[in-house]
Amino acid sequence: MKRIAILGSTGSIGTQTLDIVRSHTQELEVVALAAGSNTALMEAQIREFHPQVAVMWSGEAAAELRVRVADCPVKVLEGMEGLLEIAVLPQAEVLVTAIVGMIGIRPTIAAIKAGKDIALANKETLVCAGHIIIPLANECGVSILPVDSEHSAIFQSLNGEPAGRISRILLTASGGPFRGRTREQLSGVQVEDALKHPNWAMGRKITVDSSTMVNKGLEVMEAKWLFGVKPEQIQVVVHPQSIIHSMVEFIDGAVIAQLGVPDMKLPIQYALFYPDRRAMGDNRVDFFKLGSVTFEEPDMETFYGLKLAYQALEQGGSLPTVYNAANERAVALFLERKIGYLQIPELIQRCMEEHDPVENPNVEEILAAEQSVYDYIKELM
Repeated sequence: MKRIAILGSTGSIGTQTLDIVRSHTQELEVVALAAGSNTALMEAQIREFHPQVAVMWSGEAAAELRVRVADCPVKVLEGMEGLLEIAVLPQAEVLVTAIVGMIGIRPTIAAIKAGKDIALANKETLVCAGHIIIPLANECGVSILPVDSEHSAIFQSLNGEPAGRISRILLTASGGPFRGRTREQLSGVQVEDALKHPNWAMGRKITVDSSTMVNKGLEVMEAKWLFGVKPEQIQVVVHPQSIIHSMVEFIDGAVIAQLGVPDMKLPIQYALFYPDRRAMGDNRVDFFKLGSVTFEEPDMETFYGLKLAYQALEQGGSLPTVYNAANERAVALFLERKIGYLQIPELIQRCMEEHDPVENPNVEEILAAEQSVYDYIKELM
Protein backbone atom coordinates (compact mmCIF):
# COMPACT_ATOMS: atom_id res chain seq x y z
CA MET A 1 0.00 0.00 0.00
CA LYS A 2 1.46 3.35 -1.06
CA ARG A 3 0.28 6.30 1.00
CA ILE A 4 -0.01 9.68 -0.69
CA ALA A 5 -0.75 13.29 0.23
CA ILE A 6 -2.19 15.66 -2.37
CA LEU A 7 -1.72 19.43 -2.47
CA GLY A 8 -4.43 20.83 -4.75
CA SER A 9 -6.93 17.99 -4.45
CA THR A 10 -9.91 19.93 -5.84
CA GLY A 11 -8.14 21.09 -9.02
CA SER A 12 -7.81 19.32 -12.36
CA ILE A 13 -4.70 17.26 -11.51
CA GLY A 14 -5.88 16.61 -7.96
CA THR A 15 -9.28 15.25 -8.98
CA GLN A 16 -7.72 13.06 -11.68
CA THR A 17 -5.23 11.74 -9.11
CA LEU A 18 -8.18 10.74 -6.93
CA ASP A 19 -9.77 9.02 -9.95
CA ILE A 20 -6.66 6.85 -10.11
CA VAL A 21 -6.90 6.12 -6.38
CA ARG A 22 -10.50 4.94 -6.95
CA SER A 23 -9.23 2.44 -9.50
CA HIS A 24 -6.46 1.15 -7.20
CA THR A 25 -7.91 1.13 -3.71
CA GLN A 26 -5.86 -1.94 -2.75
CA GLU A 27 -2.60 -0.20 -3.65
CA LEU A 28 -3.09 3.52 -2.95
CA GLU A 29 -4.27 5.28 0.19
CA VAL A 30 -4.87 9.01 0.64
CA VAL A 31 -3.62 10.26 4.02
CA ALA A 32 -3.88 14.03 3.47
CA LEU A 33 -5.59 16.53 1.17
CA ALA A 34 -5.17 20.27 0.64
CA ALA A 35 -7.14 22.76 -1.43
CA GLY A 36 -7.84 26.45 -1.83
CA SER A 37 -11.46 27.36 -1.12
CA ASN A 38 -13.77 24.67 -2.55
CA THR A 39 -15.14 23.37 0.73
CA ALA A 40 -18.05 21.47 -0.85
CA LEU A 41 -15.76 19.33 -3.00
CA MET A 42 -13.26 18.91 -0.17
CA GLU A 43 -16.04 17.65 2.08
CA ALA A 44 -17.01 15.08 -0.54
CA GLN A 45 -13.38 13.99 -0.89
CA ILE A 46 -12.97 13.64 2.87
CA ARG A 47 -16.07 11.49 3.16
CA GLU A 48 -14.94 9.25 0.30
CA PHE A 49 -11.19 8.92 0.94
CA HIS A 50 -10.99 9.40 4.75
CA PRO A 51 -7.73 11.39 4.98
CA GLN A 52 -6.20 12.00 8.39
CA VAL A 53 -5.53 15.67 7.63
CA ALA A 54 -7.23 18.24 5.38
CA VAL A 55 -6.03 21.78 4.71
CA MET A 56 -7.82 24.80 3.26
CA TRP A 57 -5.74 27.80 2.20
CA SER A 58 -8.01 30.43 3.76
CA GLY A 59 -9.01 30.53 7.40
CA GLU A 60 -12.62 31.19 6.42
CA ALA A 61 -12.75 28.08 4.24
CA ALA A 62 -11.10 26.00 6.96
CA ALA A 63 -13.68 27.18 9.51
CA GLU A 64 -16.52 26.25 7.15
CA LEU A 65 -14.97 22.86 6.46
CA ARG A 66 -14.67 22.07 10.17
CA VAL A 67 -18.43 22.54 10.48
CA ARG A 68 -19.13 20.45 7.38
CA VAL A 69 -17.03 17.48 8.52
CA ALA A 70 -17.53 17.72 12.29
CA ASP A 71 -18.68 14.09 12.28
CA CYS A 72 -15.52 12.86 10.51
CA PRO A 73 -12.23 11.86 12.21
CA VAL A 74 -10.16 14.37 10.20
CA LYS A 75 -7.87 17.14 11.42
CA VAL A 76 -8.63 20.39 9.54
CA LEU A 77 -5.79 22.91 9.22
CA GLU A 78 -5.29 26.11 7.26
CA GLY A 79 -2.76 28.19 5.34
CA MET A 80 0.95 27.60 4.88
CA GLU A 81 1.31 26.01 8.32
CA GLY A 82 -1.20 23.37 7.27
CA LEU A 83 0.56 22.71 3.96
CA LEU A 84 3.89 22.32 5.74
CA GLU A 85 2.35 19.86 8.21
CA ILE A 86 1.00 17.75 5.35
CA ALA A 87 4.38 17.90 3.60
CA VAL A 88 6.15 16.17 6.49
CA LEU A 89 3.32 13.86 7.60
CA PRO A 90 5.07 10.64 8.67
CA GLN A 91 2.39 8.42 7.14
CA ALA A 92 2.82 9.84 3.60
CA GLU A 93 5.41 8.39 1.22
CA VAL A 94 4.64 10.53 -1.84
CA LEU A 95 3.57 14.18 -2.02
CA VAL A 96 1.56 15.08 -5.11
CA THR A 97 2.15 18.81 -5.64
CA ALA A 98 -0.79 19.85 -7.82
CA ILE A 99 -1.36 23.18 -6.08
CA VAL A 100 -1.13 26.30 -8.26
CA GLY A 101 1.35 29.07 -7.56
CA MET A 102 4.54 29.65 -5.64
CA ILE A 103 2.88 28.56 -2.40
CA GLY A 104 3.96 25.09 -3.51
CA ILE A 105 7.69 25.81 -3.11
CA ARG A 106 8.03 25.72 0.67
CA PRO A 107 5.96 22.52 1.20
CA THR A 108 7.97 20.80 -1.55
CA ILE A 109 11.25 21.72 0.15
CA ALA A 110 9.90 20.52 3.49
CA ALA A 111 8.74 17.22 1.97
CA ILE A 112 12.11 16.59 0.32
CA LYS A 113 13.92 17.23 3.61
CA ALA A 114 11.54 14.72 5.21
CA GLY A 115 12.47 12.11 2.60
CA LYS A 116 9.23 12.13 0.61
CA ASP A 117 9.21 11.42 -3.12
CA ILE A 118 7.57 14.24 -5.12
CA ALA A 119 5.00 13.70 -7.88
CA LEU A 120 5.50 17.13 -9.38
CA ALA A 121 2.69 19.02 -11.10
CA ASN A 122 3.43 22.47 -9.63
CA LYS A 123 5.38 24.35 -12.32
CA GLU A 124 6.54 27.17 -10.07
CA THR A 125 8.60 24.78 -7.94
CA LEU A 126 11.22 24.27 -10.64
CA VAL A 127 10.66 27.40 -12.73
CA CYS A 128 11.42 29.65 -9.77
CA ALA A 129 13.41 27.41 -7.42
CA GLY A 130 14.95 24.66 -9.55
CA HIS A 131 18.41 25.74 -8.40
CA ILE A 132 17.30 24.95 -4.84
CA ILE A 133 15.03 21.92 -5.39
CA ILE A 134 17.18 19.67 -7.60
CA PRO A 135 20.41 19.80 -5.53
CA LEU A 136 18.33 19.28 -2.37
CA ALA A 137 16.53 16.26 -3.85
CA ASN A 138 19.85 14.75 -4.90
CA GLU A 139 21.30 15.37 -1.45
CA CYS A 140 18.31 13.75 0.29
CA GLY A 141 18.03 10.84 -2.15
CA VAL A 142 14.49 11.82 -3.12
CA SER A 143 12.87 11.17 -6.51
CA ILE A 144 11.22 14.02 -8.44
CA LEU A 145 8.62 12.27 -10.61
CA PRO A 146 7.18 14.59 -13.29
CA VAL A 147 3.42 14.59 -13.70
CA ASP A 148 3.36 16.97 -16.69
CA SER A 149 2.54 14.98 -19.83
CA GLU A 150 5.60 16.30 -21.69
CA HIS A 151 8.08 15.84 -18.87
CA SER A 152 6.71 12.40 -18.08
CA ALA A 153 7.26 11.50 -21.73
CA ILE A 154 10.88 12.67 -21.55
CA PHE A 155 11.35 10.83 -18.25
CA GLN A 156 9.99 7.63 -19.80
CA SER A 157 12.09 8.05 -22.94
CA LEU A 158 15.23 8.40 -20.82
CA ASN A 159 14.46 5.33 -18.70
CA GLY A 160 17.57 3.19 -18.45
CA GLU A 161 19.87 5.60 -20.31
CA PRO A 162 23.02 6.78 -18.49
CA ALA A 163 23.39 10.53 -17.93
CA GLY A 164 25.23 12.62 -20.49
CA ARG A 165 23.88 10.94 -23.62
CA ILE A 166 21.19 13.50 -24.45
CA SER A 167 21.73 15.56 -27.59
CA ARG A 168 18.36 17.36 -27.57
CA ILE A 169 15.03 17.30 -25.83
CA LEU A 170 12.20 17.71 -28.32
CA LEU A 171 9.38 19.22 -26.29
CA THR A 172 6.11 18.89 -28.16
CA ALA A 173 3.33 21.50 -28.14
CA SER A 174 -0.15 21.27 -29.60
CA GLY A 175 -0.02 24.89 -30.74
CA GLY A 176 -3.26 25.58 -28.86
CA PRO A 177 -6.45 26.99 -30.37
CA PHE A 178 -4.69 29.83 -32.24
CA ARG A 179 -2.00 27.89 -34.09
CA GLY A 180 -1.23 29.55 -37.40
CA ARG A 181 -2.81 32.91 -36.58
CA THR A 182 -1.02 36.23 -36.88
CA ARG A 183 -0.75 38.77 -34.11
CA GLU A 184 -3.33 40.93 -35.89
CA GLN A 185 -5.77 38.00 -35.93
CA LEU A 186 -5.31 37.60 -32.19
CA SER A 187 -6.24 41.17 -31.34
CA GLY A 188 -9.93 40.39 -30.80
CA VAL A 189 -9.52 37.12 -28.88
CA GLN A 190 -12.01 36.75 -26.01
CA VAL A 191 -11.81 34.62 -22.87
CA GLU A 192 -14.15 32.00 -24.35
CA ASP A 193 -11.90 31.62 -27.41
CA ALA A 194 -8.75 31.08 -25.34
CA LEU A 195 -10.45 28.41 -23.22
CA LYS A 196 -11.24 26.16 -26.21
CA HIS A 197 -8.21 23.89 -26.30
CA PRO A 198 -8.34 21.49 -29.27
CA ASN A 199 -6.99 18.42 -27.46
CA TRP A 200 -6.68 18.73 -23.68
CA ALA A 201 -9.18 19.28 -20.85
CA MET A 202 -7.36 21.43 -18.27
CA GLY A 203 -7.91 24.21 -15.75
CA ARG A 204 -8.64 27.75 -16.96
CA LYS A 205 -5.22 29.27 -16.32
CA ILE A 206 -3.20 26.48 -17.92
CA THR A 207 -5.58 26.47 -20.91
CA VAL A 208 -4.91 30.18 -21.49
CA ASP A 209 -1.18 29.54 -20.97
CA SER A 210 -1.32 26.87 -23.66
CA SER A 211 -2.97 29.29 -26.09
CA THR A 212 -0.21 31.90 -25.58
CA MET A 213 2.52 29.20 -25.51
CA VAL A 214 3.68 30.60 -22.18
CA ASN A 215 2.91 27.18 -20.75
CA LYS A 216 5.48 25.72 -23.12
CA GLY A 217 7.96 28.36 -21.98
CA LEU A 218 7.44 27.27 -18.38
CA GLU A 219 7.94 23.65 -19.44
CA VAL A 220 11.23 24.57 -21.13
CA MET A 221 12.41 26.00 -17.81
CA GLU A 222 11.30 22.89 -15.93
CA ALA A 223 13.02 20.59 -18.42
CA LYS A 224 16.32 22.37 -17.87
CA TRP A 225 16.28 21.43 -14.18
CA LEU A 226 14.62 18.03 -14.41
CA PHE A 227 16.98 16.64 -17.02
CA GLY A 228 20.16 18.62 -16.48
CA VAL A 229 20.37 20.11 -19.97
CA LYS A 230 21.26 23.54 -21.33
CA PRO A 231 18.54 25.84 -22.77
CA GLU A 232 19.93 25.37 -26.29
CA GLN A 233 19.38 21.60 -25.93
CA ILE A 234 15.61 22.08 -25.56
CA GLN A 235 13.71 22.49 -28.83
CA VAL A 236 9.96 23.11 -28.93
CA VAL A 237 8.18 21.23 -31.73
CA VAL A 238 4.55 21.97 -32.59
CA HIS A 239 2.69 18.68 -33.00
CA PRO A 240 -1.05 19.41 -33.42
CA GLN A 241 -2.29 15.84 -32.88
CA SER A 242 -0.89 15.67 -29.30
CA ILE A 243 -0.12 11.95 -29.67
CA ILE A 244 3.66 12.22 -29.29
CA HIS A 245 4.04 13.76 -25.86
CA SER A 246 7.75 14.53 -26.24
CA MET A 247 10.97 13.00 -27.56
CA VAL A 248 14.64 12.67 -26.70
CA GLU A 249 17.38 12.75 -29.32
CA PHE A 250 20.56 11.02 -28.18
CA ILE A 251 24.16 11.74 -29.15
CA ASP A 252 24.11 8.98 -31.80
CA GLY A 253 21.09 10.52 -33.52
CA ALA A 254 18.54 8.00 -32.23
CA VAL A 255 15.21 9.52 -31.17
CA ILE A 256 13.00 7.87 -28.56
CA ALA A 257 9.43 9.15 -28.04
CA GLN A 258 6.49 8.38 -25.77
CA LEU A 259 3.10 8.24 -27.47
CA GLY A 260 -0.42 8.01 -26.12
CA VAL A 261 -3.84 9.60 -26.22
CA PRO A 262 -4.12 13.07 -24.60
CA ASP A 263 -5.03 11.94 -21.08
CA MET A 264 -3.35 13.34 -17.95
CA LYS A 265 -4.20 10.22 -15.98
CA LEU A 266 -1.45 8.33 -17.76
CA PRO A 267 1.47 10.49 -16.48
CA ILE A 268 -0.16 10.83 -13.05
CA GLN A 269 -0.52 7.07 -12.68
CA TYR A 270 3.01 6.49 -13.99
CA ALA A 271 4.40 8.82 -11.33
CA LEU A 272 2.39 7.18 -8.54
CA PHE A 273 3.47 3.63 -9.41
CA TYR A 274 6.97 4.26 -10.80
CA PRO A 275 8.94 2.17 -11.68
CA ASP A 276 5.96 -0.16 -12.22
CA ARG A 277 3.06 0.24 -14.62
CA ARG A 278 -0.59 -0.55 -14.07
CA ALA A 279 -3.44 -1.25 -16.49
CA MET A 280 -5.59 1.76 -17.33
CA GLY A 281 -8.87 1.52 -19.23
CA ASP A 282 -9.00 0.95 -22.95
CA ASN A 283 -8.21 4.48 -24.15
CA ARG A 284 -5.59 3.61 -26.77
CA VAL A 285 -4.12 5.23 -29.85
CA ASP A 286 -5.78 3.94 -33.01
CA PHE A 287 -3.01 4.45 -35.55
CA PHE A 288 -5.26 3.58 -38.48
CA LYS A 289 -7.73 6.33 -37.56
CA LEU A 290 -4.89 8.69 -36.76
CA GLY A 291 -3.36 8.20 -40.20
CA SER A 292 -0.48 10.64 -39.82
CA VAL A 293 1.31 12.93 -37.42
CA THR A 294 2.70 16.35 -38.35
CA PHE A 295 5.29 18.75 -36.98
CA GLU A 296 5.82 22.50 -37.28
CA GLU A 297 8.29 25.08 -36.05
CA PRO A 298 6.79 27.32 -33.33
CA ASP A 299 6.03 30.92 -34.31
CA MET A 300 8.00 32.71 -31.62
CA GLU A 301 7.31 36.14 -33.10
CA THR A 302 3.52 35.92 -32.83
CA PHE A 303 3.66 33.84 -29.63
CA TYR A 304 6.66 35.66 -28.22
CA GLY A 305 5.86 34.62 -24.67
CA LEU A 306 7.85 31.49 -25.57
CA LYS A 307 10.82 33.57 -26.71
CA LEU A 308 10.69 35.53 -23.44
CA ALA A 309 10.88 32.23 -21.53
CA TYR A 310 14.15 31.33 -23.24
CA GLN A 311 15.47 34.81 -22.41
CA ALA A 312 14.50 34.42 -18.74
CA LEU A 313 16.07 30.96 -18.60
CA GLU A 314 19.31 32.15 -20.21
CA GLN A 315 19.66 35.03 -17.75
CA GLY A 316 18.47 32.96 -14.79
CA GLY A 317 18.50 34.19 -11.22
CA SER A 318 15.18 35.73 -10.21
CA LEU A 319 14.07 36.48 -13.79
CA PRO A 320 12.17 33.18 -14.27
CA THR A 321 10.19 34.10 -11.14
CA VAL A 322 9.33 37.46 -12.70
CA TYR A 323 8.27 35.74 -15.93
CA ASN A 324 6.03 33.33 -14.04
CA ALA A 325 4.53 35.91 -11.67
CA ALA A 326 3.84 38.42 -14.46
CA ASN A 327 2.09 35.77 -16.51
CA GLU A 328 0.08 34.55 -13.52
CA ARG A 329 -1.24 38.04 -12.84
CA ALA A 330 -1.74 38.89 -16.53
CA VAL A 331 -3.79 35.74 -17.14
CA ALA A 332 -5.90 36.48 -14.06
CA LEU A 333 -6.59 39.99 -15.39
CA PHE A 334 -7.46 38.58 -18.81
CA LEU A 335 -9.87 36.04 -17.30
CA GLU A 336 -11.43 38.93 -15.37
CA ARG A 337 -11.74 40.79 -18.71
CA LYS A 338 -9.61 43.67 -17.43
CA ILE A 339 -6.95 43.40 -20.14
CA GLY A 340 -6.87 42.16 -23.73
CA TYR A 341 -5.36 38.89 -24.88
CA LEU A 342 -2.29 40.45 -26.48
CA GLN A 343 -1.51 42.34 -23.29
CA ILE A 344 -0.52 39.09 -21.57
CA PRO A 345 2.94 38.81 -23.21
CA GLU A 346 3.26 42.60 -23.20
CA LEU A 347 2.96 42.65 -19.39
CA ILE A 348 5.46 39.80 -19.05
CA GLN A 349 8.01 41.62 -21.19
CA ARG A 350 7.51 44.91 -19.39
CA CYS A 351 7.97 43.28 -15.97
CA MET A 352 11.12 41.50 -17.13
CA GLU A 353 12.58 44.76 -18.46
CA GLU A 354 11.84 46.58 -15.21
CA HIS A 355 13.31 43.91 -12.94
CA ASP A 356 16.79 44.05 -11.43
CA PRO A 357 17.67 40.32 -11.30
CA VAL A 358 18.98 38.64 -8.17
CA GLU A 359 21.53 35.92 -8.85
CA ASN A 360 20.91 32.57 -7.14
CA PRO A 361 17.94 33.81 -5.03
CA ASN A 362 16.86 32.07 -1.84
CA VAL A 363 13.19 31.32 -1.12
CA GLU A 364 12.60 34.70 0.55
CA GLU A 365 14.11 36.53 -2.42
CA ILE A 366 12.01 34.45 -4.82
CA LEU A 367 8.83 35.39 -2.96
CA ALA A 368 9.96 39.03 -2.79
CA ALA A 369 10.47 39.07 -6.57
CA GLU A 370 6.98 37.66 -7.02
CA GLN A 371 5.49 40.36 -4.79
CA SER A 372 7.39 43.12 -6.56
CA VAL A 373 5.85 42.00 -9.85
CA TYR A 374 2.35 42.01 -8.37
CA ASP A 375 2.94 45.50 -6.95
CA TYR A 376 4.30 46.80 -10.26
CA ILE A 377 1.34 45.44 -12.26
CA LYS A 378 -1.09 46.89 -9.70
CA GLU A 379 0.49 50.31 -10.24
CA LEU A 380 0.20 49.93 -14.01
CA MET A 381 -3.46 49.01 -13.75
